[in-house]
Amino acid sequence: MKIGIVGPVHQKGLDIFQDHQFNFVEITDTNPSNLIEKLKDVDGVVLRTAPLDNNVLEECSKIKIISRHGVGYDNVDINYLNKSNIALAITGTANAVSVAEHVMAFFLHLTKIINISDELTKKGDFQNKGQLPNFFELYQKNVLILGFGRIGQAVAQRCLGFEMNVYVYDPFVQESIIQAKGCQPITKEEGLRISDYISMHLPLNEKTRNFIDTNEFEKMKKNCILVNTARGGVVNEQSLYKALIKKKIAGTGLDVFDQEPPAIDNPLFGLSNALLTPHNAALTLECRIRMAVESCENVVFFLKQKEELNKNNVINIENINV
Repeated sequence: MKIGIVGPVHQKGLDIFQDHQFNFVEITDTNPSNLIEKLKDVDGVVLRTAPLDNNVLEECSKIKIISRHGVGYDNVDINYLNKSNIALAITGTANAVSVAEHVMAFFLHLTKIINISDELTKKGDFQNKGQLPNFFELYQKNVLILGFGRIGQAVAQRCLGFEMNVYVYDPFVQESIIQAKGCQPITKEEGLRISDYISMHLPLNEKTRNFIDTNEFEKMKKNCILVNTARGGVVNEQSLYKALIKKKIAGTGLDVFDQEPPAIDNPLFGLSNALLTPHNAALTLECRIRMAVESCENVVFFLKQKEELNKNNVINIENINV
C-alpha cells in the first residue's frame, strides 16, 4: 500500500504507516500538476487544508480513501467522491477539546476586555482603571450553541462549568439528547433573541452558508458576542462588519474567514471589538498529534483492518461500497 500525505502531519501519524509497513510520500507542493504526479499510484490520501480538486482525482484512479486531518471537508467534492466510490474520513474525536477551549478563550477575552486592561497597565495608567469600559461575568449569561456535534457538546460542557444557561439549536439532534447534556433545546429565532453569546459549530454547505446574516443580526442583543470557529461562510462577513460598526452586537471572535488567508485590507482587522485568530483553534500540540494519529489510522484501518475502523469517522459510508 502507498499513501499520499498532502500537507505536514506530526511524526506520530507517520509512525502509524511505518508500523503497518505502508509506504508514503509527503507532498508540500499542492499545484494540481504535482498532485497528479505524486498521487497517481497511491491507495489513500491524508489531506490537510489544500484543495483536492476533481480534475486531480480523475487522474488518480487507485485512491480508495481520503482522510481529512480535521473535521471540515469543504476542500473536496463529496458528491464526486460518492460517484467514484472513494471514502471520506475525518478525525471526529480529535479536536473537540482544543476548539472548545478556543471558544472559551474568545468569550473570556472579549468579555473581560483583557487587551484594553493589559494596554492600560503597561502604559503606567494602573490608577486609572476606573476609566475602563464595563466588563462582565459569564455567570448566568445565556449562550446559544448552533450545531451540537462533538465540538458543540464540548463547548456546552465548559459553559455549564461557568454556570451559564446553555441553549442549543440543532434540528438533527433529538431534544432528549440535548437535555441529557444539561442544555435546553431552542428555536434559532428565539435563541438569537435571548443570547448573550453565540458559538457556531455548523458544517459549510448550501443550507448553512450565510446562516448568520443581516436578518439574524437584527434579532440579536446589543451586548451579544458572536464566535465562529467552524467555517467562514456560515457567517456573512460583510453583514458582521456592519453589525459591529453599527453596534448591533458587542463583539466577535473569529478563527475562520470567507477567504483564507484573509486579505490584508479586510475591514474587520481595524475593529477593536473583533478578536481574530488564523484558523488555529485545533492546532494545539495535543490536538495536532491526535489528528495525525487518527487521520492515518483511518487510512490504515479502512484499507487493511476494517474491523478496527471507526465507521463514525467515514462521512459517506452509506454511499460507497466498503
